[in-house]
Amino acid sequence: MSQPQPAAGHTDELYSLLMPLHEARLILPRVCVAEVVRHTGLEPAAGAPDWVRGHLPWNGRRVPVLSFEALAGLAAVPPGGRTRVAIIHAASPALAAGCFGILTEGFPQLVRVNRDVIHLHDPHPWPADGPVICQIRMINEYPLIPDLDRLEGLLQEAGL
Repeated sequence: MSQPQPAAGHTDELYSLLMPLHEARLILPRVCVAEVVRHTGLEPAAGAPDWVRGHLPWNGRRVPVLSFEALAGLAAVPPGGRTRVAIIHAASPALAAGCFGILTEGFPQLVRVNRDVIHLHDPHPWPADGPVICQIRMINEYPLIPDLDRLEGLLQEAGL
């Protein structure tokens, strides 16, 4: 029996970004990322949880910026010369800025992902209410798939 073929004009590949963190990498669909900008001083976010690093002025908006590592219980490092902020489009209208930022340790790498190169790799289960959906194996990489809806919800709960 032959494999079903994608519909005309449809592809099984997804352009994605591997975003470097200190101890891990995230993988996100490219369309989720509006821009990657240099980390400059962030405006403090008074009363916010410790994983919120502040606000970044971007395109006339005040974008909340988070440390994914701090939120996920991974080792977070202070921002350095390679630190960037990936501006992520919000999926819901809940965030006033319409987007949020995630700290990265360098520039994301563009990759094409298809079902032949990714496999589930979850050495330990992540909490159901946490920021990680799962971990995958992709050739020689083991990126985490973040739960963007959960991140938005947590930012909303924090009043950001």
